[in-house]
Amino acid sequence: METIRVAAVGECMLELQGPAFGQLRQHYGGDTFNAACYLARCGPAKVSYASALGDDSLSEALLQRWGGEGLELSLVRRLPGRRPGLYQIELDAQGERRFHFWRGQSAARDYFDCTEPTPLEQAEGGLDALLFSGISLAILPDAGRERLLQLAARLRAAGRWVAFDNNYRPILWRDAATARHWFERAFAVASLALITTDDHQALFDLPSAAAAVAAAQDLAVPELVLKRGAAPTLVRGAGAWTEVPTQPVARVVDTTAAGDSFAGGYLSRRLRGEAPAQAADFGNRLAARVIQHPGAVIPREAMQDLL
Repeated sequence: METIRVAAVGECMLELQGPAFGQLRQHYGGDTFNAACYLARCGPAKVSYASALGDDSLSEALLQRWGGEGLELSLVRRLPGRRPGLYQIELDAQGERRFHFWRGQSAARDYFDCTEPTPLEQAEGGLDALLFSGISLAILPDAGRERLLQLAARLRAAGRWVAFDNNYRPILWRDAATARHWFERAFAVASLALITTDDHQALFDLPSAAAAVAAAQDLAVPELVLKRGAAPTLVRGAGAWTEVPTQPVARVVDTTAAGDSFAGGYLSRRLRGEAPAQAADFGNRLAARVIQHPGAVIPREAMQDLL
C-alpha cells in the first residue's frame, strides 16, 4: 500500500494551563496541530505539519516535540528573529475553557510571506489530503489566505482530499463579515467540511442551534460532518444523512481539543476507506477519551486501546 501523505496547516503555540497567578502547567497546542497529532497516532497517513517557527530555543523545543509526536517536519519554515505564539487556559469546574492569547507576532502568521513557493506549495504534487481551519485562515494576512485557498482549490481539482474545520474565533477577525467572506470561500474549495454548529451559528448570526444545523446542511460541500456537542453527530456522505451517537462521559476534565481529536480520528478512518458514519463513531469515541484528560494532546497510552 502506498503511503498516504496529509498536510495540516496552521499554528502550534506554547500553552500555559492554570489560574491567574497560580501554578501553571506548560504544554503546547493549536487546532490543526492537535488534529494532526491524533491523525498521526491513529494512522494510516504520514502527517506533515505546515507552519512557521522562529530560531529561538522555544521554537527549537517545539520542533523536537512535534517530531516526537510522529509529525513529519519538512513543511516547517524557520523565520529568524521570530517566536511562537502563546496562550493560557483557565478551566472552570465543568472543564470549560477561557483562553488568553499572545499571538500577534507569531511566526506562523508569515508562513506564506515569501515570493518563492513555500515548502507546502512545493510538496503539492505529493499530497493526498490537506487539512486547514477557520483559525488557519484567521491568523494569515489576505495574501496568505489567497495562497492557501488557491492550493486547496488545485488539490480539490486533482481529486485530493481537502478538509476544512470551521473553528471560528471572533477575536481573530476584524469583523464577522470578513470572516464570513473567507469561510464561504473555504467551503467552496473543501471536499469535506467539519462543522461545529455553535461556531456556525455565531459566524452567520443565526437565531438558534436548529437554524445553524439547517444552514450547515444546505452547504454544497460533498461530505459534511455536523458536531453538536453531546447531541448525535450528523454525517452526510453520498447524499444521505446519518445520526451517529456521541459517547457519554461521566466526568469531563478538559474540553480542549475535543473537536480537534474528532477531526483527526475521523480523517484517519476515512483515509482507511471506512464509511463516514463509521469514521464519525471512531471520532466520537476518541473525543470522549480526550476530554477525560487535561491538555490538548493527551498521553499516547491513554488512548492506545482505541487504536
